[in-house]
Amino acid sequence: MGKRIISQARGHGSLTYQARKRAYIYKIKYPMHEGEAEILSIIHSAAHSAPLLKVRAGAELFYIPAFNGAVAGQKISVNATQPLIGNILPLKLIPPGSAVYNIENNPGDGGKMIRSAGSSAQVVKQHEHNKIALLMPNKKEIMLSGDCRATIGVIAGSGRNLKPFIKAGPKWYKMKARNKLWPRTSAVKMNAIDHPFGSGRGKRIKSKIAKRNAPPGTRVGHIRPRRTGRTR
Repeated sequence: MGKRIISQARGHGSLTYQARKRAYIYKIKYPMHEGEAEILSIIHSAAHSAPLLKVRAGAELFYIPAFNGAVAGQKISVNATQPLIGNILPLKLIPPGSAVYNIENNPGDGGKMIRSAGSSAQVVKQHEHNKIALLMPNKKEIMLSGDCRATIGVIAGSGRNLKPFIKAGPKWYKMKARNKLWPRTSAVKMNAIDHPFGSGRGKRIKSKIAKRNAPPGTRVGHIRPRRTGRTR
């Protein structure tokens, strides 16, 4: 009798393949309140690679990734005109050359880009029609609305990759908290019962064309490629 392959089991959402809800109790967002805000504490979140700041702006509490040099009790500004490290400003008010992070993709979405430890983007220049050019960490340039907000500075925790996990145990618990598939096994090394690519009879991997709406058990290989065959 067959058995569900791992992509089917993960999609089923059993207790084995389920993210720890406690890891995601902190939601990153920007406040509606404008003016001065105070950093209450710096906290650890299992779902994020960087430490988070617990900030109070008026009667509103919110969480954002910590910037380098942040300390508890420090004052920052929301939607102010001063481009100081830690302040939250619209992109149109941030001078070119500044490092920014936790950037909104659309005005008001609370920050969706550049949120991992040690990362930052750079404001390049301002274009017409209220568009701002940003240089991303992968050296690609993107255009965003000048009303999108961002935090000035570089995210803390840049040395995260310098210290290895050393043992598989800590790595397993870290990946388990975020519901990441680990360790990953190559499909061609599996048995035929465990994956469509499995079997010991020949390792000549052939491309498999799967439909976009195929069920998880067969949705492996090339997912609805635009074209197939040799380019002539």
